Amino acid sequence: MSALSQDVSSDVVLDRVLASLDDDKAEEVVSIDLRGRSSVADHMVICSGRSSRQVGSIAEKLVDRMKTEFGRVCKIEGKDQGDWVLIDVGDVVVHVFRPEVRDFYQLEKMWLPSNAAEFGVRQS
Repeated sequence: MSALSQDVSSDVVLDRVLASLDDDKAEEVVSIDLRGRSSVADHMVICSGRSSRQVGSIAEKLVDRMKTEFGRVCKIEGKDQGDWVLIDVGDVVVHVFRPEVRDFYQLEKMWLPSNAAEFGVRQS
């Protein structure tokens, strides 16, 4: 393990989450800074996978990387269905969707203000 869970800032974890998603070809990645807006987490990341299989794989690899690199045991929900997987990394909450499910729920619209750039939203 390269770092202990409590020694790592949420920004460092976010950067590694985003790198993991990029490595696994997640699409339409959006990062939302929740600091000062929610006590649940510092960051929310929303992304898409092209299929149920890819959604599950993205989530599984992310959980493995967080455990290996930071010693974090993540909570994961929805992996068996592969439509919408929620990964709780502690200070970062990650949602991985199939595109049509993401379009249906439009989760980012609930959290993104109309002036999203002012609130630390990153898209890749």
